[in-house]
Amino acid sequence: MRNVGTCSRGIRCPIIREGDNLVDIVTDSVINASKTDGFEIRDRDVISITESIVARSQGNYATVDDIALDIKSKLGGGTIGVIFPILSRNRFAICLRGIAKGAKKIVLMLSYPSDEVGNELVSLDKIDEAGINPYSDVLSLEKYRELFGENKHEFTGVDYVAYYGDLIKECGAEVEIVFANQAKAILDYTDCVLTCDIHTRARTKRILKNAGAKVVLGLDEILNAPVNGSGYNARYGLLGSNKATEDKVKLFPNECKQLVIDIQSKIYEKTGKHVEVMVYGDGAFKDPKGKIWELADPVVSPAFTDGLIGTPNELKLKYLADNDFKNLSGEELKKAISESIRAKDEDLKGKMASEGTTPRQLTDLIGSLCDLTSGSGDKGTPVVLVQGYFDNYTN
Repeated sequence: MRNVGTCSRGIRCPIIREGDNLVDIVTDSVINASKTDGFEIRDRDVISITESIVARSQGNYATVDDIALDIKSKLGGGTIGVIFPILSRNRFAICLRGIAKGAKKIVLMLSYPSDEVGNELVSLDKIDEAGINPYSDVLSLEKYRELFGENKHEFTGVDYVAYYGDLIKECGAEVEIVFANQAKAILDYTDCVLTCDIHTRARTKRILKNAGAKVVLGLDEILNAPVNGSGYNARYGLLGSNKATEDKVKLFPNECKQLVIDIQSKIYEKTGKHVEVMVYGDGAFKDPKGKIWELADPVVSPAFTDGLIGTPNELKLKYLADNDFKNLSGEELKKAISESIRAKDEDLKGKMASEGTTPRQLTDLIGSLCDLTSGSGDKGTPVVLVQGYFDNYTN
């Protein structure tokens, strides 16, 4: 019996550039790490690769001017309603620069008291004190300032209302800022709308189209094809993009299923072990202090091998200990629980013995673990090796 369960290791790799062979780099980096750090690669280990180096190796970049051209051609270049963006210098500001360059006027409609992923414009307490109903009330910029003044982000220190407004004007467009949570509110200002929400975008588009909007697009429909030879993402467009330089974005990686399959095959060829492989972006977890939900990417994992399809199928050990085997202890208890695990059904959905286990996709759980392991700063570990994830008490 092993005395260590799940283990997550950040794997250091070379700095990745466009055109680099990720299959060889990832394979060699994991194998070299196993030799230098004295661990063995095992069947059902999971090798996870951050989406950033995948997109970088693909050269999947686009400029602000590429965004502007696509915006102008698809939304007409006049007055555009830009609704429900997240508050982020890294994620959205660079996109907004391109959007503004492709329009004469931007009506920027911000959700409040926070954006989709939890960045606050104003606290709920202040909303309550002001007697405002965020579900129905539409606020002008003047009314927002009168009621709530300046509100800087808790962690970044940025007043995003002023930051986004100034950015739009710097790009040569007029700007009007309003605050509302009903998508239809934008139609009082314009019937050409770009909805920038991530996980609720399908519903927002449906509501706007049913309400009579002339043109409705999402960020997933901007740069979903090349513009003047630019990078693109056929499925997600600008969703999942990050700032690369002051005038360029790195897009979410394009199709990369073959990449994970090829790495899986290469590891098997070199070690004889059958591992699972996935590409991951943001984890799916929420910060209780800042109230920020991490998932600003459209999905946690855009590509993974087939062994990562599904959800965990686990028994809750403390449920067994407190219920089925409450009169046992020591070696008897260990044996009884081990036998229950070995005999468990292939699908425990709805069974009380699995109550309290985490009902999420495997890729969301493992991707979140990997995102926390690799971080987003200077750790230099864009590949993460997860071992023992599929172990249980009997292994």
